[in-house]
Amino acid sequence: MQKTRVRRFGALLVGLALVAAACGDDEETTDTAAPTTEAAATETTEAAAPETTEAAAPETTEAMAEGGDLEGFKGTTPLTPLGDDFKARLLEVDPDLVDFNYAAEGYDLTLIIALAAAKAGDDGIAYASEIQGITRDGEKCTDFATCMAIIDAGGDPDYDGYSGPITLNGVGDPMEASYGVLTMGADNRIDDELTEFLPAKGADSADVAAVPVEGTRAGDGVLRIGTLLPVTGSLAFLGPPEIAGVNLAILEINEGGGVLGKPVELVEGDSGDTPEFANATVDRLLGETVDAVVGAAASGISLSVIDKITGAGIVHFSPANTSDKLTTYADKGLYFRVAPPDLLQGAAIAKLVADDGATNVAIIARNDAYGTGLAEVVQSTLEAAGITVSVVKIYEPDAGTFDAEVNEIVAAGPDAVVVIGFEESSKILRTMVENGAGPRDVAVYGCDGNIGNGLGESYDSNS
Repeated sequence: MQKTRVRRFGALLVGLALVAAACGDDEETTDTAAPTTEAAATETTEAAAPETTEAAAPETTEAMAEGGDLEGFKGTTPLTPLGDDFKARLLEVDPDLVDFNYAAEGYDLTLIIALAAAKAGDDGIAYASEIQGITRDGEKCTDFATCMAIIDAGGDPDYDGYSGPITLNGVGDPMEASYGVLTMGADNRIDDELTEFLPAKGADSADVAAVPVEGTRAGDGVLRIGTLLPVTGSLAFLGPPEIAGVNLAILEINEGGGVLGKPVELVEGDSGDTPEFANATVDRLLGETVDAVVGAAASGISLSVIDKITGAGIVHFSPANTSDKLTTYADKGLYFRVAPPDLLQGAAIAKLVADDGATNVAIIARNDAYGTGLAEVVQSTLEAAGITVSVVKIYEPDAGTFDAEVNEIVAAGPDAVVVIGFEESSKILRTMVENGAGPRDVAVYGCDGNIGNGLGESYDSNS
């Protein structure tokens, strides 16, 4: 019988405050230590909800897009200010990048895997026990060469990366985070000049002891990293930056001498959109004897393959999973992530909504572990701050239309709408625009699953 892990964020404290307001993402990475005020305690000002009547569905659902339909749409994504040098290196790997979402996370976790294997002197399961330690309680370092020099000298590195201090706790969750608050401009693309940064930090009680690693898998002396990232599917817009981050890290690791005296090998795989597709990819990766699987981007996909990966004694490390279900999952001490759990992001979104003065909020979220979990946190945090959540609509992501859900939202007359979804969010937003509830009409907020230039491209292409 598999031993159940005791993993709780029950007393999580969320400290949130906007910093670096109205600055683009061209700055050097900054410290993301957060203040210790609770997001739920945010004071809100009264804002009268606009008078609305239930909007009749338009005669046609094929209205042509007008420039700026998404102007003002804002959302959160794990992000620190990225320096020009790092972005230039990513663009050398993939010149076609249009977003950098989760690129830093993909880069950082790849370095952490490599450093942990070097510290353990083994690419087998033993290196998993070194992963938390690479991110904390040692000698600070910010690049592979410096961290390796510390290891070679018999020391203990504490890697701080492009995605922040990281600082993994004993269940593989980051204790610190930084959210970028991204805003769409008049061209339906992110306006970098409006980007703000929102630090967050877990409570001290969340810093639990490391869960013992279970398993005996031996290594063969060559560190192989497999990717389970979205080349296709509704999160395909996140794939390029994540893949570029992993590829850049491996390139720089190998230029620095590799790990265990040999180059790190990469085996690429597509997570797709379904558990069946992802499981087929994982079977192939395991058949190629990978020592770690990077991915998936979607929490639901990771939950569908985690038992297969960890059951084989393989490290499962995601750059983008945020579902709180993964915090308490029995994973043999082999699952890790650098993206903060939704308990933090939900509070960050709620703070944005509250600070903007909303009094009547509608939430529409996709029906999966990510969507329902994040919606629950946003709702509870808003209600704790005294803000009315008048409607919560859970939708099926593969639905052909979202007219019924949007009509119910319009009928509630909200002054703010939170859209929690992936690529299908562009269809939802189009339906909202057609029904007088788009970002030009009410305040509309997104999340890491949809905020990005890819959303604007999808919206414009479906005009």
